[in-house]
Amino acid sequence: MRKQLQALRDVMAEHKIDAYLIPTDDFHGSEYVGEHFACRKYVSGFTGSAGTLLVFPQWAGLWTDGRYFLQAEAELKDSGIRLMKMGQPGVPTLDEFLRNSLQPDQVLGFDGRCVSARAGRRYYRMAKNRGARINDRLDLVDEIWPDRPPLSAQPVWTLDETYTGESRWDKLERVRETMATEGADTFLLTSLEDIAWLLNLRGGDVDCNPVALAYLSLTLEACHLFANGAVFPPDVLEELEIDGVDLRPYDSFYAYTNRLTADHTVMLSTRKVNTKVLTSIPTGVRLLDRTNPTETMKAVKNETEAANLAKAHLYDGVALTRFMYWLKKNAGKAPITERSAAAHLEELRKEQPGYLQPSFDPILAFGPHGAIIHYSATEETDAAITDEGFLLADTGGHYLTGTTDCTRTYALGPLREDQKAAYTAVLRGNLNLAAARFKKGCTGVNLDYLARQPLWDLGLDFNHGTGHGVGYLLSVHEGPQSIRWKSLGQDAPFLPGMVTSDEPGVYFDGDYGIRLENLMLCVERETTPFGTFLGFETLTLTPFDLDAVDPALMTPSEKDLLNRYHAKVCETIAPLLPPEEAAWLKEASRPVE
Repeated sequence: MRKQLQALRDVMAEHKIDAYLIPTDDFHGSEYVGEHFACRKYVSGFTGSAGTLLVFPQWAGLWTDGRYFLQAEAELKDSGIRLMKMGQPGVPTLDEFLRNSLQPDQVLGFDGRCVSARAGRRYYRMAKNRGARINDRLDLVDEIWPDRPPLSAQPVWTLDETYTGESRWDKLERVRETMATEGADTFLLTSLEDIAWLLNLRGGDVDCNPVALAYLSLTLEACHLFANGAVFPPDVLEELEIDGVDLRPYDSFYAYTNRLTADHTVMLSTRKVNTKVLTSIPTGVRLLDRTNPTETMKAVKNETEAANLAKAHLYDGVALTRFMYWLKKNAGKAPITERSAAAHLEELRKEQPGYLQPSFDPILAFGPHGAIIHYSATEETDAAITDEGFLLADTGGHYLTGTTDCTRTYALGPLREDQKAAYTAVLRGNLNLAAARFKKGCTGVNLDYLARQPLWDLGLDFNHGTGHGVGYLLSVHEGPQSIRWKSLGQDAPFLPGMVTSDEPGVYFDGDYGIRLENLMLCVERETTPFGTFLGFETLTLTPFDLDAVDPALMTPSEKDLLNRYHAKVCETIAPLLPPEEAAWLKEASRPVE
């Protein structure tokens, strides 16, 4: 990667740029991006889904979080790029580093289409305070990437109301009601998942995320969709027209925003729109910086979606349970690798009704690879799976009936006492969080301790969030809610209908890793004179590995939680399995005394 890094520095010199910023984002702030937008990966070689590269003429650094420390260390080796471990002692934030490094009269450059408006504002303020300048109209990587993939243009299709539970028109009207309440006449929406949800459309422009590249402007009378018209079949165009949605060229969005006038009151989220969107809106237009109303609407699944999700997890549970059976029977007896195991699980999912595709790239991590939180096997790293230690399997699927995400860690041979103790602590955290009963208004910060306490009691911890929201046939990572012990400053309270992951873990570099993840649906439990109380219903249905559990380390109530969960798994999954596998499941989900 030194070649790409030097080429970037050469064009920086041509454009008189003293520092150049390359985030991971596309034009829409997506978590995962298409190959056209893999600029940071192209220059640095780091393949993780989160990270920002900052390049100076004589220094370069990449900021990423704890999920990727081990991966980034390996992939940045000999690249000339320094790994900046976010959140670690002595490591400045990207903003702090820029404030201390950018000199008066120097120029910081970036592609404003790939930097959020909120971040762009910070950089402009910082540069002004330092006597420096910003150039946000430069896509320098495009100048050095000769075979850059084009923008994706996959077909768009309609997700039927049988699955969405709400029509496109009704969703548009709900958002218009919010606009009217806020006093806005125009709403600019650039988040791909939100646009897909709002219009009941799905696409294929981002791997594992069934979305289409698009921008949207909603007014009180009209809806303008900016997208590649060639990917819309005639029947979809007809449906959109009936609901008052007109299609415009994808690249014409910035010209549209530039034509807004002082007569307009525009609602948008500076956390979501990019810097170019904000700077293209003329001075004098009144702006309302608000959280996209679609964000919470999308996160709260309706009754139809909730019922469909139960079906998705039933079928996913069949595939996961059959995989566990196969793995337990064949590890050490047949040639299996991380990649072949992932391929086998994918084939089992393909057999299930309504299955479409993976919801993210599978993580099958054997032995020491399990300590790399977001490890993804390559041809070079594809480890043979034997009958010893742990295999961590974090996988998920998109079904017409919803999205799944599950992690299990399987014991493939005899375990040490410390391994069983660690597994049991992670399991206890998972069970305790799932059993939470809490007052409406609580956020994930209030609940996180339930999952970490068994680990903290042992002086252990994990360097990632405990839970994330999950979309309905959209992104497997969805806001606004999350579960973590550090506040994000804008923590969203749980609402009935939200789907959230429950995934504590623990990782020992060079030895093994453990993570146990279920998805949970937030439900209302009861209302008393003291308020409304909520809880969770677990959606995921596949056994935990009792071969890794030390019951002596569990409380009676935790054993009861485990037994009740396993009884439900056996009751619902066993009837859908072949007889031999059903008999095995009964033993694998036996009560713990």
